[in-house]
Amino acid sequence: MPKSMNKPVVVIPNWDGEAGLIACIDSVLGGSLVPYLIVVDNGSTDGSVALIESKYPGVELIKHDHNLGYTGGVNPGYARAIELGATYVAPFNNDAVADKLWLETLVTYLDTHPGVGIATCKVASSDGTHLDSTGDLYTTWGLPYPRGRGELDSGQYDSADFTEIFGASGAASLYRVSMLDTIGLLDDDFFAYYEDVDLSFRAQLTGYKVHYVPKSIIYHETGSTGGRIKGFLTYQTMKNLPMLLVKNVPARLLPPILPRFILVYLSFFVSALQRHQFGYALRGALRALGYAPRKLRQRRRIQKTATVDATYIASLLLWDLPPNATRLRGLRSKWHKLRGK
Repeated sequence: MPKSMNKPVVVIPNWDGEAGLIACIDSVLGGSLVPYLIVVDNGSTDGSVALIESKYPGVELIKHDHNLGYTGGVNPGYARAIELGATYVAPFNNDAVADKLWLETLVTYLDTHPGVGIATCKVASSDGTHLDSTGDLYTTWGLPYPRGRGELDSGQYDSADFTEIFGASGAASLYRVSMLDTIGLLDDDFFAYYEDVDLSFRAQLTGYKVHYVPKSIIYHETGSTGGRIKGFLTYQTMKNLPMLLVKNVPARLLPPILPRFILVYLSFFVSALQRHQFGYALRGALRALGYAPRKLRQRRRIQKTATVDATYIASLLLWDLPPNATRLRGLRSKWHKLRGK
């Protein structure tokens, strides 16, 4: 076993993703900088494992006997990168394809920006016409969202004005392994969704900056995994959003954020009821409540080790609703009218 790894490590989490695996793996291994590649299989029942073992013998394969979610599909690869002594590690979604310069561009950026802990790329739609993400933002309503999602890509986020970003997309970003060794890996309680925002929040609190690098590009099939399971997104959203807030938001920022978040959270119950998914929403909320003691313990540790103040975190937030929160914006407008504003 090598004591150090000169190559960056790329980790692909996989669950029944056989249909897209060849294009995904070939794009990563066919790039200008070839990584040490790890695939973590989450108990696939299709031909994924056989395909990797037969076609990609040089790829390290970690096999689970059941689905441990995105976090369980990535954390073993992160831990392996730490074990190998790698400098950088990147997750890469199994429903994505990398531009040839994707990884080399991110590595070069972190090599030349020592104060940056995470470099995130442009995540485009699978046909390259629209944006899926140019990094994540966190709002004063307790809602994170991917900047630019659904917008036609005309280079509107390519200037230096958009370099500094709150969080990095879990679809494909590059992390300093030394940072992960300091702040910890993904929180397995999240399972899927917002775990990348949680990790970025912890990085920001510890003084590691997150930068967006638009010349690094991947092409992503949005929602192809979570959309397979009815109620999955509703359940995970209701479970994970409170945990994200409880763990990370500094005490000085709770007064403006917490009341807004409570209103949003209650509105999500109404929306779930209208979509006949109230049961999933309730189960998610109850699971979040069950995790509360653990999250509060984690909060004490995270806030105690924070090296930046709340003013800095406030400067990174969007002091508004996400632009795609049409229903919530409508409710806010009605509230302002009732108050005569």
